[in-house]
Amino acid sequence: MIRRLTAALAAPLLVLLLSPPAQARAAESYVALGDSAAAGPLIPNQVLPDLGCLRSDRNYPRLTAQAIGAASFRDVTCSGAKTRDMYERQNTELGSVAPQLDALRPDTTLVTVHIGANDVGLTGFIEDCLNLLPPPVGDACNDDYRTPDGQDSWRVKTDALRPTLVRLAGDIRARSPQARIFMVGYATYARPDGCYPRVPIIRQDANYIRATLQYFNQMLAEQAAAAGIGFIDLQTPSVGHDPCASSGTRWIEPYVPASPAAPFHPNALGMRNFATIVTSAVNAAR
Repeated sequence: MIRRLTAALAAPLLVLLLSPPAQARAAESYVALGDSAAAGPLIPNQVLPDLGCLRSDRNYPRLTAQAIGAASFRDVTCSGAKTRDMYERQNTELGSVAPQLDALRPDTTLVTVHIGANDVGLTGFIEDCLNLLPPPVGDACNDDYRTPDGQDSWRVKTDALRPTLVRLAGDIRARSPQARIFMVGYATYARPDGCYPRVPIIRQDANYIRATLQYFNQMLAEQAAAAGIGFIDLQTPSVGHDPCASSGTRWIEPYVPASPAAPFHPNALGMRNFATIVTSAVNAAR
C-alpha cells in the first residue's frame, strides 16, 4: 500500500519537475517607447541604426530586457520625442525615424512608455532657470511662468496633456492587446532649496522646479490609473541622487556633466538603478 501511494505521489511530482518554469513559458516580447529620459543621450555606447535618437545600449530599457530575459526586444526611444512622435515620423539631426508605435506587434507582451516632458518643455524650463549670479543681480525665474490670468503656465500645460496620455495608452493597447503597459515617471531633478552655486539654480527656483516635476509625475500616475495601466515611480527612489549629489552618487547629471550624459539627464549609474526599479515593477506585476 505504501509503495502504491509513493508511486501515485511520485508521478505528478515528476511531471512538475520536468515542466519548464512559468517564467520560461512566458518570455516577454518587450517594446520600449519614450524620450531622452529613457534613451540615454551621450551614455556610451550610442547605437545604430537611429544614431540621431542618441540612444544608449546601456539605457534602462535594454538593461531591463536583459534582466527579464526578454525573448524579443525593440527599443525605439528617441531623444527629443513628444507624444506626437508616437504617431508621426520624428525628425532628428541625423534624419527622421519611424513613428514609435510602429514597433508594436499583436504578440507584444510588455510595453514601457516614458513620454510627456518634451510636450511641456520641462528640460528647457530647467535650463532657463540657471542663474550664474544670485539675487539681487540675478532674478528668480519662477515669476516668468504665469499666464495673463495668474495661473502657473507649467501646470496649465501639464493638465492639457492628460487626455493625450489616456488616448496613447488606448492606442498602445489596440495594437498590442496582450501587452502589460507601464507608464514610467521622471526622476528627481532638484532637491529642496537646491545647492547653489554647485548647481546654479537659486533656492526659490530649485523649489519651483521640484514642485513642478512633482505635479507632472502625479499627473502621469493619475492618467496611468485612468487608462488602466501601470505606473512606475522613479522620482521617489531617486531622492538623494539628484544633480546636487556627488559624482558616483547622482543618477542625474548637472548642467556641466562629470559623466558621459546630456545635462540634466540620467547617467549610466542612473540607468542601472532605473533598470532595477523597472525590472522589479515588471516582475511584481507578472
